[in-house]
Amino acid sequence: MKSVKRILLILLVILAVLAYINYPKLNIISGFAAKSMASNQFIAHRDLEAVKANDLNVPLIKLADVEVIEDGAAAAVYGLMERDAICRDGMGCVLINDDYDPNRYDFTPKRTHKETGLPFPYGNNEPKDTLFANVDYQQLQKAVDGAFANAGIQKTRTVLVAYKNHIVSEKYIDGFTKETPILGWSMTKSILATLYGILEFEGKIDLNQPTPIASWQDDERKDITLNHLLRMQSGLAWDEDYSSISDVTRMLFLDADMTLAQEEKEALAPPTEIWNYSSGTSNLLSGILRGYFDTHQEYLDFPYTALIDKIGMYSMLIEADMEGNYVGSSYGWASTRDWAKFGLLYLNKGRWNGDQLFDARWVDYITKPTLHSDGTYGAHFWLNAEGKFPDVPKDLYSANGYQGQYVFIIPSKDLVVVRTGLAESPEFDVNHFLSEIIKALN
Repeated sequence: MKSVKRILLILLVILAVLAYINYPKLNIISGFAAKSMASNQFIAHRDLEAVKANDLNVPLIKLADVEVIEDGAAAAVYGLMERDAICRDGMGCVLINDDYDPNRYDFTPKRTHKETGLPFPYGNNEPKDTLFANVDYQQLQKAVDGAFANAGIQKTRTVLVAYKNHIVSEKYIDGFTKETPILGWSMTKSILATLYGILEFEGKIDLNQPTPIASWQDDERKDITLNHLLRMQSGLAWDEDYSSISDVTRMLFLDADMTLAQEEKEALAPPTEIWNYSSGTSNLLSGILRGYFDTHQEYLDFPYTALIDKIGMYSMLIEADMEGNYVGSSYGWASTRDWAKFGLLYLNKGRWNGDQLFDARWVDYITKPTLHSDGTYGAHFWLNAEGKFPDVPKDLYSANGYQGQYVFIIPSKDLVVVRTGLAESPEFDVNHFLSEIIKALN
């Protein structure tokens, strides 16, 4: 009997330790579930059961019980650690805490929606029915279909191929259409960087000047420039681990002001000595961006007036944190066609239907490999400079996002390819996918 009691006591101790260790994770789990459901319901207008069966059907997250409420969603794990996400007009959905005051920020970005009557990409009418003699459409269809094969593994949702500014192929799974906004995750970083390219083109910033952050001026961080931040080579500490309670998961699912997480980190090395991918850096850049404007309203309007609405990405919405800062690291939504417009803007070196949005040399800047990134990273864009994808041209660069969201730009082929889904390498083979598309261009 004594031995049985000892065993039971040991088991209770083990369970108590496990509960103590894992209880904080419930905050992240229920936060992810509530935020994802709210945004998918109120931005993408997707079926609730489809979101549960796919977007939330991942380890740990699927433990959450989630429900849609009047203006958002709520989630908890076995009744514990309930989190609420609410949605705001023009600002997207946000996880809230007990300090949330719905009247504190009563701002909405001003949007301008102009129907040009033009076909895609310079308007929202259907693309021209164009046939290119050098395109093997049978091979192209085979390549696109291949991205949807083994659906339970590859988990592709949408694909669009644009050649010489024309859509030559696109495909969607059930539940997604050409109008459905899709979360780009870290593709949003490339949108954010483009805003800096526009400011530089307008002569309003110098990327090589130290950042205007007061808390850095009395220590070694004072030498960090905007260029260092855009290239993820600031030397600041950051842990980008989505499988645990880390810097990035705390920021995205616990912080009311996401611009501060990276600002408060210590320097591990002088700028340029290390390369460390950091979503905190992108949100810090979003906070710095806000400082360039006299009012909060001007900051909220800028991404839309200077870029998004200017190129007709009317489905796009960038969500803001509880303090009204754009979550430039992760929370940009847009339809597949609108993500393609962003790629085409870069393919055309910043020129859009007669307007120059940023200097053509900005493309050279964002595609220049960053030291210590092994040729895979430029300035908030990913690169193929060292042949990571061996069967794809080395001039490829891309906006990449969690779970395999991609906008690929291949200038030497006049090509933009968008792929969205719920799986990335190795389940989704980018090299094979792109090389099969390129085979269709003779």
